[in-house]
Amino acid sequence: MEEEQLIQFKMSLEERLRELLGEAEKTVSGMSDAVDTFPDPTDRATLETDRNFTLRIRDRERKLIGKIKEALERIENGTYGYCEACGEPIGEKRLLARPVTTLCIKCKAKQEQQERMRRS
Repeated sequence: MEEEQLIQFKMSLEERLRELLGEAEKTVSGMSDAVDTFPDPTDRATLETDRNFTLRIRDRERKLIGKIKEALERIENGTYGYCEACGEPIGEKRLLARPVTTLCIKCKAKQEQQERMRRS
């Protein structure tokens, strides 16, 4: 992969990381600052449902933050853009669609097929 492409991916990953960390900070401060007391049980239930939904989203984002940090490490150590399974370069279109990926499309398809077979 060319140096210019690596720089673009790095900048994109760092920007996404900043966005996710900012959202996490907003959630933490919003939930700790809020003193929500609703006399109506329906309003309380709605608030709890909304909070649970938000927390599920933040948990998914927390996992993505870890993957972004790993991708940034791979950029630094020169292994970014190479499949962990077969060692072949990962296609640019795949990296653009999923910049944190560690598998080329062939190896990912094979992995998903094996997972489907195990579930059956």
